[in-house]
Amino acid sequence: MTKIVICGAFGRMGTTIAQMVVDAPDLEFVGGVDIRSGTLHGAEVVEASRIDDLLALTRPDVLIDFTVAAAAVENIKAAARHRVAVVVGTTGFSDAQRDEITTAVEGTMPAVISSNFSVGVNIFWQLVREAARLLGDYDIEVTEAHHRYKKDAPSGTAKTILGIIEDEVGPRARAYGREGIAERGTEIGVHVIRGGDIVGDHSVLFAANNETIELSHHASDRAVFAHGVLRAVRWVSEQAPGVHAMNDVLGLK
Repeated sequence: MTKIVICGAFGRMGTTIAQMVVDAPDLEFVGGVDIRSGTLHGAEVVEASRIDDLLALTRPDVLIDFTVAAAAVENIKAAARHRVAVVVGTTGFSDAQRDEITTAVEGTMPAVISSNFSVGVNIFWQLVREAARLLGDYDIEVTEAHHRYKKDAPSGTAKTILGIIEDEVGPRARAYGREGIAERGTEIGVHVIRGGDIVGDHSVLFAANNETIELSHHASDRAVFAHGVLRAVRWVSEQAPGVHAMNDVLGLK
């Protein structure tokens, strides 16, 4: 039985993952961390300041984090102190925060860190890479949409898309929305939508004279992300210390 602690336990992803953990015969939800204390599925949820107490008491195998960047860094450091593997879906990390995470993880415990745990999105990223390799001279536009409560923009998934494209076509200027009068150049257009309860939509448009090619992924339920998280949970404990990606979990290139 793999014991799980969830950081961000009362959040949208946290509650979805907790329910799936409870329903899984090989996993056990032993506690959570959030900005307020309480209980979830009969397990104690503590405030972030008490994370070390919780980890010492419950001795989990894996800590799952879906919080915000600053909190996630501290939660990962706590997991490192207790030699607990981590699966992190939090986005919006700065370069300095990523360096902190790498320092905490390397040589200490295994971690799976991804901006998106959907199996479909990870396949989508591969398709975007191949398209960018073949269509680097086309105009490229990236669009993403999420619910009105999402704070970071563009999304972590969109930033991953941009990184993949630039791996293939080289550095490009980015135009975040457009306004005024300007001729299009070689920049990548980036467009962000926030509204309602949109779970997550991402698309990449490659356009040339007389034709367009569009790749897109639409998530209609957070369960698609949670299913991927549980795949990562079952995989990570058996891995060597260090930072791994979701494509490692799925055996993708």
